[in-house]
Order: sequence, then C-alpha cells, then structure tokens
Amino acid sequence: MPNIRWLLAFITAVHRFVYQRSGGLLGGRLPGGKRFLLLTTAGRKTGKRRVLPLLYVLDGARFVVVGSNAGDDRPPAWWLNLQARPEARVQAGSAQHEVVARLAEGPELAALWPRLEAAYPPYARYRERTTREIPVVLLEPRSSA
Repeated sequence: MPNIRWLLAFITAVHRFVYQRSGGLLGGRLPGGKRFLLLTTAGRKTGKRRVLPLLYVLDGARFVVVGSNAGDDRPPAWWLNLQARPEARVQAGSAQHEVVARLAEGPELAALWPRLEAAYPPYARYRERTTREIPVVLLEPRSSA
C-alpha cells in the first residue's frame, strides 16, 4: 500500500480549518450521516494544543472515538496525548465540552464495537490489519467524570 500520509494530513488540515472557521456549521456531518468532532489535546511532550477532527458516535452524554490510525501498527498521537493528559476539549457542531478520556474495556467495549463498525464499516478492516488492540476511547463530560 503506498504511503499516503501526506494526503491524509492535508485532508485533515482542510477539514479542521473548515470546521473551526465555520464555528462548527460545516464539517460536523459528512455524507452518509458520519459525525465528526474536533478533539483538542495537550501534546504529551510539548504541552502544545493539538486539534484533530475525529469520527464519533454518542453514547448518552459521552463521545466515543476510535484510535484506529487507519489500521496502522502505531497508535495515533492524540491517543498517546490523552494517555498522558486525559483532560481535553471537544467541539461537536458549535457546542464545546470539557471532557476526560478513558479507555473502554470489557463488556462496555464489546457492546460499543458493533455500533462503531455500523457507523464506519472500515473499522472492521482496520482491526484485522493491525496486531495492536485498537483503543475505543470514551470522552466523558468533566461535570460527570
């Protein structure tokens, strides 16, 4: 498979730009009903603010995101950042939320995978492509965390 990281980085940058510039009016929903949020984390080494659009599903008041990194054997940087500093910010549409991240495990994880794969079927391929356990991350509002 050719290395297209540069293309993915470009698409991500454009998506983030449009989402932020429109105040969440554009970029939050894409064709097929896919929902995206902007996740802001602090860099684990630099502390610098990092913003990334991620596909999500809602589970009550929690945002559920997947650290698939397109099936790469390396985890995504945003997940490493959250492991070091679980406090983050989410923008879903125009609404902003302070959240705390935690890893879904056990029965909770088993119950979430079918919903995640229904929302984005390539997750099943990504799980087959990598030897690492792909993290399913719950972004819970700070007020209830």
